[in-house]
Amino acid sequence: MPQTFQQSVITEFRANAGKVGGPFEGSDLLLLTTTGARSGTRHTTPLGYVRDGGRLLVVASNLGAPRHPDWYRNLLARPTVQVELGDQEFESLAVPAEGTRRDELFARVVAVAPGYAEYQDATDRMLPVVVLELPDPDATPPEAASLADKLVRVHTWLRGELLHVGAETEAYFAARASHSGDGDAPAPGLGLQIRQRCLAFCQALEFHHTAEDGQMFPTMEGYHPHLRDVFDRLREEHRSIGVVQSALAALLADLTIAEPDRFRAELARMSAELNAHLDHEEKHILPLLADVSWPPAPPAA
Repeated sequence: MPQTFQQSVITEFRANAGKVGGPFEGSDLLLLTTTGARSGTRHTTPLGYVRDGGRLLVVASNLGAPRHPDWYRNLLARPTVQVELGDQEFESLAVPAEGTRRDELFARVVAVAPGYAEYQDATDRMLPVVVLELPDPDATPPEAASLADKLVRVHTWLRGELLHVGAETEAYFAARASHSGDGDAPAPGLGLQIRQRCLAFCQALEFHHTAEDGQMFPTMEGYHPHLRDVFDRLREEHRSIGVVQSALAALLADLTIAEPDRFRAELARMSAELNAHLDHEEKHILPLLADVSWPPAPPAA
């Protein structure tokens, strides 16, 4: 079957470290891989971008069509995306800009690529500007030598993301409480920045717990049957945290969070339960994993 034009661009991009000929020759192009909002299938789309400091800006123009492109609707449902840029490939959190920040970033895009102004003129919808953060080269964690190290790295990331969500939420409430004067007050619902980060965190946490319940815990329990009560408790804590996580996900169903005070309370409850769970897991599980090499050794021939 012959390749579609889009697939031929993707193939050429990957074969030439991001360089593409034809109508895109000389253009700044990246590949964005999103996960289908309903299907769960991964989709890769070539997109033009504008570099803005340590971030990349992409516009959901859809060539000025009246509907948002599929890749934009996908990242609203699953904010963690994969980016290919030249010969780099990295994971990023996709956050649409809002309000005056969106207008400022769109102006920066148009200054570099004026065609986007024509797309905006062609449609009544406001073209979303999506921010993709570049990876921080100084934030690369040390290599994990054991499965215990790997688990600590995952737990550290989860704790850090939860703190980040909490800090952004409290900053929003502080700005709303201190607002005075003629300027615009923060919107009544929490913003897309908080929504996207929190949704990405919830999805990563669900993936981590599913992997533990389905793979790691059953294997370890086979070697350590005397710790069955520990594994049972950890699985029960996963279910309890999952209930809070589902409540947060329900609050995040809209593009803006309609009940910010309830969201704040649910976030505080999840933070307390999750940190207690991670402490308990590390106390009992890490000693069992300290001598298990990571990455796993290949099987013998």
